[in-house]
Amino acid sequence: MSSAREEILGRVGRILGPGRTPAATAYTAIERPYLRRHHEDGVLDLFAERTADYRATVHRVDPADLPGAVARALTGSRYAVPGGLPAEWLAEVDPARLAHDPGIGELDGLDGVVTGCAVAIAETGTIVLDHGPGQGRRALTLVPDYHLIVVTADQVAPDVPEALERLDPARPLTFISGPSATSDIELNRVEGVHGPRTLEVILTVRSP
Repeated sequence: MSSAREEILGRVGRILGPGRTPAATAYTAIERPYLRRHHEDGVLDLFAERTADYRATVHRVDPADLPGAVARALTGSRYAVPGGLPAEWLAEVDPARLAHDPGIGELDGLDGVVTGCAVAIAETGTIVLDHGPGQGRRALTLVPDYHLIVVTADQVAPDVPEALERLDPARPLTFISGPSATSDIELNRVEGVHGPRTLEVILTVRSP
């Protein structure tokens, strides 16, 4: 009678043995009959509407007005800035008010953080960070009480399938749908427990 260990190792061997279908091939062969896109028009309007539904504040600005919009949003004293954030976004902010790549111990003393994102999803009003350039490590966007995210129009995908295709699953992904919120046993909503209490989004849209 074989042991549990031998049985488990035998199963692993059969999966990894000769003749198995490569994972990439098997993944490609999966049938996906679901509707990939629910919206063709008004994608940016939908994203702004759904994001606001989550109690986030959304500003739509022309790309040329982005530096001014960022400066107007940052009303506190000092903000965290991740490496790789475009310098022109902060052109109208006093450099003395910016903490570039601050350490963990500094984050709680800052008024907030400014980042970009990897992709945004119109259907769900969700913003995804993959913590690449301009987004910072995960702690940078979870500890401060305020998060300002800049989303460019080309980063907004109509629906989840298209958004996921733009992301690298090997990267650490953070999905943000409004400010951090939870409810206690009596269903009283509490914001700011697991992340920023306030989420503000600047969506850059070229004027017609």
